[in-house]
Amino acid sequence: MKKIIMGLVMALSTLTASAQFEVGKNYIGASVSGLGLSYSKQAKVNFDLSATAGRLLAENWMLLANVEYQHLDGVNIFELGVGGRYYIVQNGLYLGLGVAYAHSKYESVKSDNCFITPEIGYAFFLNQHVTIEPAIYYRMSVNDFADASTVGLKIGFGYYF
Repeated sequence: MKKIIMGLVMALSTLTASAQFEVGKNYIGASVSGLGLSYSKQAKVNFDLSATAGRLLAENWMLLANVEYQHLDGVNIFELGVGGRYYIVQNGLYLGLGVAYAHSKYESVKSDNCFITPEIGYAFFLNQHVTIEPAIYYRMSVNDFADASTVGLKIGFGYYF
């Protein structure tokens, strides 16, 4: 009897999760990384706050736009980017890829950089709309690959509607 009940619960949870990634759904989210959760040769202190909006354009495919603020050793960096996600499994596992333009200013020196960021993450649904989304990412710098690239972990919150 326990096996039958557990089987029904698993089947129902799979059905509710698959409805989250259907065409036409919108997404907003925020994430934080840094705080010792990433590594870069250039940065000792790193804090990163990101806001993201997206829309599922096809089954399991989401288009994203994001705005990001970073604080690295006294340098403030503002970033704009676009990207996408592909939800591999209907339960929330996803692969992401993004491209971003970053502008920074330290005293009177300005700098621009471009980043390509692949990531793998998981959307844990707390209810039908709210998620906690941990992800591992590699933020590859186009301008200074060796010193400005970063590997890290970010924790995000999402809302699907």
